[in-house]
Amino acid sequence: MNLVNNQQNETWLKNIVLFLSSQTISLFGSSLVQYAIMWHITLTTESGMMMTLYIICGFIPTFILSPIAGVWADRYNRKILIVLSDGLIAFATLILAILFIMGFDSIWLLFVMAAIRAFGAGIQTPAVGAILPQVVPKEKLTKVNGVNGSIQAIIMFVSPMVSAALLATTAIEIIFFIDVITAAIAIVTMLSFVKISVHEKAAEKQTTSYFADFKEGLSYVNSNSFLKSFFVFFAIFFVLMAPAAFLTPLQVTRSFGSDVWRLTAVELAFSIGMIAGGGIIAAWGGFRNKISTMTLASVIMGVCTLTLGIAPSFWLYLIFMGVFGIAMPIFNTPTTVLLQEKISEEYLGRVFGVLGMISTSMMPIGMLIFGPLADIIRIEWLLIGTGLFMLVLTVFLSRNKALIEAGEPVVTEA
Repeated sequence: MNLVNNQQNETWLKNIVLFLSSQTISLFGSSLVQYAIMWHITLTTESGMMMTLYIICGFIPTFILSPIAGVWADRYNRKILIVLSDGLIAFATLILAILFIMGFDSIWLLFVMAAIRAFGAGIQTPAVGAILPQVVPKEKLTKVNGVNGSIQAIIMFVSPMVSAALLATTAIEIIFFIDVITAAIAIVTMLSFVKISVHEKAAEKQTTSYFADFKEGLSYVNSNSFLKSFFVFFAIFFVLMAPAAFLTPLQVTRSFGSDVWRLTAVELAFSIGMIAGGGIIAAWGGFRNKISTMTLASVIMGVCTLTLGIAPSFWLYLIFMGVFGIAMPIFNTPTTVLLQEKISEEYLGRVFGVLGMISTSMMPIGMLIFGPLADIIRIEWLLIGTGLFMLVLTVFLSRNKALIEAGEPVVTEA
């Protein structure tokens, strides 16, 4: 029996290490491009409206595609969906690099690239969220998601420095080529070494139409009081997070200086916090009730959003940004695990599709409000106001009976 258990442990550990390694390699290249494009637009335009346009281009495709991709993740091979999305983004990035080399370097091309990357992310996000429970035992999901959060935070720590160094010493298209190479490595790793069996529904002959599956997924969400409350909270919370998520680079440029090192320092402070937060949640596991852990993190993020608006010095601003980073994995990890544990496997893709639609659309929708306001009102006032509203919303999270009941740990049979 011990021998069988050891073999099972070795199998899932090997698969999850290879899977996370491929995602890490791909994420590194994508992060280089993300920072390069964001800083290029910020430093060349210093416009809240231009940042808003860029963000809108980066969310509309995901918003439209996420529910569709959620059905795909439940109907088809999730590993292949992840590979196809990586391939699409890599091909588009290669075309963009060639266009820049040829002298076509208009800002609108970066908007198009943001839209294509969002399209690929819309396919990938529900597939990744749904594939982890296929590989990882339920009792290990919090630890694995926490470790994954730390890995992503390390990438966020390293990639701003590398991106800034490359942006200062070479042309932006070089960064595009690096993204293509890392995506190719990730695709080869996934296809050649990661062994993930096709989930049950994808292995069967599809007897229902796509529309029927889509409608069934919506009915599942609508009939589940926990999911309805969960998604409403997320939608409002993500709108309120828009200024902290998207306007802080512009705030730093306006209030503290337009030096690239300041933008880099902000990203590094946030990333260091996320590394620490990922380690904390992986080692600690959170409170017994996952909603309690999410509530704690929500309070911290609300307070940090408020204090980013009143920080009198840049160094104090960095401290608040670091604490904000610590709270993110403590919020995200129990959120993801809660869905992976509570949702039936046959609906996971569709539920993560809805979550992806909300998470990628609500903050940009918030930017439709806060982006133009940032050219009229000081960003500091926007941060103070949204921080206060986030704290009020957290009170409702902590008192919602359906959410609290769903947050209780899964009871496993002996």
